[in-house]
Amino acid sequence: MSDQPVGSDRAALWAMAHAERAALAHDLAELDDEQWGRPSLCGSWTVEDVLAHLTAAASVGRVRWVTSVLSARFDFDKHNERRKAEHLGKTPAETLALFRAIIPSTISAPGPTAAWLGEVVVHAQDIRRPLGLSYTPSIEATTAVAEFFASRDFTVPGHTLVEGLRLEATDGPFATGGGPLVSGPTIALTMAMAGRVAYCDDLSGPGAAALRDRVLERNGGTA
Repeated sequence: MSDQPVGSDRAALWAMAHAERAALAHDLAELDDEQWGRPSLCGSWTVEDVLAHLTAAASVGRVRWVTSVLSARFDFDKHNERRKAEHLGKTPAETLALFRAIIPSTISAPGPTAAWLGEVVVHAQDIRRPLGLSYTPSIEATTAVAEFFASRDFTVPGHTLVEGLRLEATDGPFATGGGPLVSGPTIALTMAMAGRVAYCDDLSGPGAAALRDRVLERNGGTA
């Protein structure tokens, strides 16, 4: 199986990641302190925490990533907390400036490029949804990530969550699987596969309740 979605190549995937980073930086330019400290959709992290995590993901190369994971004894939460802390600025403005500096980066941990585009797409929405920001990533980017998430469990349990279901996007070409139908915007399908139950509210069809239940179970029964 190819590491990349059908019809995509590594350069195109990185170009989409760069575009989505730039769009996120633009959206966050005018946030106040309360907004920077608002809870994100990513566990206990605030908006600022998630942005620092994205900066870390684009700054820690493969060798350092392996060293960091080994140092954390394969505790990925500890690894992520350590690297995130390194890329938090003294102020939110500094955190944003650090993020802007990595917009064109192609540095990543080991793994398919589609996964790191997914990192940008998912965490950007982890930030935007609680802030009420309405930007939607490009169909090209969300389709590439949705195809990747549905094809395997890597960074997120996307394949497991949608096994036995038919997913169809209402705004683009993404479609996969067989079974009870789950339909909705590509970004909502993508975020549901990433385990974000809030986006299950944007889905419909006979299989939507089953997908929501799987996401809730994966999250320990909490939204």
